[in-house]
Amino acid sequence: MKKILALLVVLSAAAQAPSSNVVERRFAEIRKNPLELHAFLYRMPKGGDLHNHLSGAIYAETFLKAAADKGLCLDTKALAIVPAPCSGGSVDAKQAQTDNDLRNAMIDALSMRNFVPGRESGHDHFFATFAKFGAVNSNDFVSEIAQRAADQNESYVELMSLSGGGAINALGVSTGLDTDFAVTYRKLEQSPNFASLVKGLSTRVDDMEQMRRAALRCDSAPNSPACRLQVHYVYQVLREFPKAGVFAQVMCGFAAAAADPRIVGVNFVQPEDGVTSMRDYHLQMQMVGYARKIYPKVHLTLHAGELALGLVPPDGLTFHIREAVEIAHAERIGHGVDVTYETNPEALLKAMRDRKVAVEINLTSNDVILGIAGADHPFPLYRKAGVPVLLSTDDEGVSRADLTREYERAVSTYHVGYAELKDLARNSLEFSFAPGASFWESAKYQAPVKACAARQSAPCKEYLEKNEKARLQADLEDRFEAFEKSIH
Repeated sequence: MKKILALLVVLSAAAQAPSSNVVERRFAEIRKNPLELHAFLYRMPKGGDLHNHLSGAIYAETFLKAAADKGLCLDTKALAIVPAPCSGGSVDAKQAQTDNDLRNAMIDALSMRNFVPGRESGHDHFFATFAKFGAVNSNDFVSEIAQRAADQNESYVELMSLSGGGAINALGVSTGLDTDFAVTYRKLEQSPNFASLVKGLSTRVDDMEQMRRAALRCDSAPNSPACRLQVHYVYQVLREFPKAGVFAQVMCGFAAAAADPRIVGVNFVQPEDGVTSMRDYHLQMQMVGYARKIYPKVHLTLHAGELALGLVPPDGLTFHIREAVEIAHAERIGHGVDVTYETNPEALLKAMRDRKVAVEINLTSNDVILGIAGADHPFPLYRKAGVPVLLSTDDEGVSRADLTREYERAVSTYHVGYAELKDLARNSLEFSFAPGASFWESAKYQAPVKACAARQSAPCKEYLEKNEKARLQADLEDRFEAFEKSIH
């Protein structure tokens, strides 16, 4: 029986080989032509986008249209969307729907479009945009992100869309922070508000899912690409808040993720070089390490190493990724740009490889925020060291990019081949927090698990039914097969 199954695998591979060879030849022809390359990569299956901030993924034009529809105002001096009533230097947001000069100025202020470094750095302009569109509720626009992802042949998105600001942070501040985390956590749990705040995060997911499905008409068209796209949610801890507030945010986020399978992980956000972030980083990693012990099944990805020489003093570059891996036990690292400045980077890279800690690479974001691109970016170094990497968008609306653009950069800058692109896409699902076991025996992607050695068998169908991650991965292989057959 084993020999028969092995033969089936060989025959299947042989049947697909001619198509793969055609694709490789075609890819070699077009990779030096940017327009043809874009068209090819736009259609190519790309798996998932695992590093995507909801508010930063929305394009400025969407915010401006929503501001007009909701009767908000535009501060013409600060170039920001502000609440009504309009007074002083603010005008009705509807004006940007007819006044091109105002509209263009607002789009430039709400994104990196036309930005030229000068008195303001790319870093500062980027992070300043979030306050400028904060008057519009980003939760209304998950459908825009889902549609854009589906149009590019993506099948999965992990969306950073929940945060611990407001009441959660306030509870933490009022509770205080003991030197013993367990004492503080007991106080938080005993608070009459803690359970309702945790439940409130699931309610937010309910609202986003309802709006997404309604906007995409998923009840009447459930099999449309945008409705088939699987969206899960990641909770964000606001790292620039006071210590006690951050701890409450951490514990609420972990509790919510443990209770709601749609909340698949926890992350930290806000500028890593901020004064509080730098001062409290070690303590914050200890907080997360504690939460991991209480909630061992909750997944963790951390922004770490989104720093550059000169942005912070040299000693500020030496420990962030390492502590995220060794103290917080992160399963993925977001950005990881400063890895070569870490203490003993070779040992760190080896540890990440051995522990299979994946890195979410955001090439456009790292360029526009930190000025790190080309040979200065560690993307090739991670690959050379055997650390799993995947491509993601970070804030595609603010950066004026998309996942296709990230793949284009990988090809044009780092000469990534088609087979490697496929593995990057496969990594995006293998290292996702989608529930269930993998379709693959290993991340080398050479053979499926034994249950799916015969893809159409009853054991395989049962296995895929039980494991969402495996279903997504099997679907990705189907998409690759269909895509490659279409290439001539």
